Amino acid sequence: MPGPFDPADPVAHPFTAFNFLVEVQVGGISGELAMAAFSEADGLEMSMEPKTIREGGRNASPVHMAGPVSYGQLTLKRGMTANVDLWKWFERVSAPGGGGLRGSAEVVMMAADGATEQLRYRLGGCLPVKLKGSPLNAKDGQIAVEEMQIAYESLQLLLGGQPVTG
Repeated sequence: MPGPFDPADPVAHPFTAFNFLVEVQVGGISGELAMAAFSEADGLEMSMEPKTIREGGRNASPVHMAGPVSYGQLTLKRGMTANVDLWKWFERVSAPGGGGLRGSAEVVMMAADGATEQLRYRLGGCLPVKLKGSPLNAKDGQIAVEEMQIAYESLQLLLGGQPVTG
């Protein structure tokens, strides 16, 4: 039976940053839009701007209340894909009247064995804001995406398929 530090145990090293999947779904284009592998994903973030209140009679310090939450932009770099669905999504969103075509995305962190899912980030209300093709090279045989940025409206962390809540 594998121990807590056994390198053969996929749970022993649950967060390997180089071992992740990106899944994008957009209704009306395809079931699973991004069948792409990216070498880098950045921008999984949320921040809260606290509301500061000065309470009468409490002169030593202010009171901080929870304020609105804002989310980052997911930046995907150096990806390879076998289809052009990411380009279709960007074109439909940028076409007249297409600004409401939102999608969802999930960034899945895999264990060191490459087959066991450790955790999943679920992004909602996704909107593509940048799509950059890679430099053309005659040696490459697939459609390459140098960089894609996706703005999102919500971020949820899932562990074992269930939302992580406080």
